[in-house]
Amino acid sequence: MAIAFHKLVPVSLKNRKRLKAFIFSLFSKEGRELTEMNIIFCSDDYLLEINKQHLKHDFYTDIITFDLSKTKNGAISAELYISIDRVKENALALKGNFTYEVHRVIFHGALHLCGYGDKSKKDILVMRAKEDEYLSLYLDLI
Repeated sequence: MAIAFHKLVPVSLKNRKRLKAFIFSLFSKEGRELTEMNIIFCSDDYLLEINKQHLKHDFYTDIITFDLSKTKNGAISAELYISIDRVKENALALKGNFTYEVHRVIFHGALHLCGYGDKSKKDILVMRAKEDEYLSLYLDLI
């Protein structure tokens, strides 16, 4: 079981060991098993190319989550690609801070892997509530 962070752009992420343990606990609370997760921090342009190539979308996004698991009911193996440019923009637009927003995006990707969606208004409300729940739990730890 491993979580690895890869930085294609400069990013400061403190308490990585605690974050890794929390991500595993998130999956456990959701009744899922995580075996491997690579979190890749990249630029808008890098993620835009992935979005175009793999999802046929021609727009910027803050995260793309790839479930690499062999089965949908088994242990999860995944890659999260996160645009640091988008995270910074979102933090400014929401009048928040970068640290909060980067964790929100990481938990968002993890929740997708646990089966939560964000295509309908109802799904978005559930996703936001779950993000808030886990952010609150995590931020109480740091």
